[in-house]
Amino acid sequence: MLANGSSRLVPFLQVLGSSLRNDRLTQFTRVFRNGLSAIIGQARKNVPSRLAFPVLTSAGSLGEPPPLFQLASGYWTSQAIYVAAKLGIADILKYGERSSSQIAVATGADESCISRLMRALCVVGVFRTNGEGRFALTGLGKPLQSNVPGSLRAMVITLGEVHYAAWAHLLESVKTGAPAFPHAFGAEMFDYLARENAAGTAFNRAMTDYSALSSCAVLLSYDFSGVRSIVDVGGGCGTLLTSILLMYPSMRGTLFDIAPVIAAAEQRLKAHPWRERCTMVSGSFLESVPCDFDAYLLSSVIHDWDDERATQILQNCRRSMGQQSRVLLVEFIVPAGGEKSFSKLLDLNMLVMNGGRERTESEYRRLFDAAGLRMTRIVPTLSPLCVLEATPR
Repeated sequence: MLANGSSRLVPFLQVLGSSLRNDRLTQFTRVFRNGLSAIIGQARKNVPSRLAFPVLTSAGSLGEPPPLFQLASGYWTSQAIYVAAKLGIADILKYGERSSSQIAVATGADESCISRLMRALCVVGVFRTNGEGRFALTGLGKPLQSNVPGSLRAMVITLGEVHYAAWAHLLESVKTGAPAFPHAFGAEMFDYLARENAAGTAFNRAMTDYSALSSCAVLLSYDFSGVRSIVDVGGGCGTLLTSILLMYPSMRGTLFDIAPVIAAAEQRLKAHPWRERCTMVSGSFLESVPCDFDAYLLSSVIHDWDDERATQILQNCRRSMGQQSRVLLVEFIVPAGGEKSFSKLLDLNMLVMNGGRERTESEYRRLFDAAGLRMTRIVPTLSPLCVLEATPR
């Protein structure tokens, strides 16, 4: 059974206890201080919206359109937020109120249109106005800033560009079961991102910011004590692996990803203090993964792929593992039944982008079984993510 609510504190407290016993309190405190506030902020539900006023009938009230219309036009809001992110407006407002004229000059945009954009985003709570033509950042809009804990600017930009274009072809995906991305871009997603430097850079930056959030959630809930060596399979630029090695000073690690990603990681991480405890290896996890590690970590990797290729990736891990090794998947788990969960919308995104899917607990068990692995436990985190642990059969 999936845990939620107060039960999510149990793994956190276990890791805290382990850190106290093993003289890692300094590392634990660093992770807690730098990341927990951002995690909690992004995990909040039911953010108030001025568009969410109750309506009396399906036709709406005098002040609001019908609820279904508001849902169907949701991309208006998402694209407005994307434009604000692309123009860097939150960074401009970081130090206080600015007028639409000042924002227009700073962004090189049309003043009248900036005023209209800001007015619209005040309605949904991203910005606020003093009523005299000056605008300020709200708590909801703060993650649109660059280079702050919990930043979502890069994520919003890639959602507004690459994802937005692909989602225009959702109908084709639903009718055929195939990803929509090639309809929009003429290539499979990862091939396109490798070929188009600007899109690939934006996507990798978004995944790095996302990893910063997920790494805090994982570290504060999963106890890596006893893991002497770990390989981060498909680990991108190494944000999660960096965090693990910083908190566990006796551990050694390997970052494993395709060659262009490893090259970027080498540049980004060459001055990090953990560098002497980490190697970087390029390759494709669809073909093989490095051998003889205590833990094989795959964070938001398996959900990118259909069942056949997901099983292939896990089988490659199984072939490289020792009998005492473990596989650790960091993923959303789709609740069974009618329970509301963001994972059910995210599942459609995985279909559209690369033909992947979010999975239920039983679906993950079947994947593990097919790969010769046995699920040993599911560790909930202080975010919607869980850590699924499996060992060789």
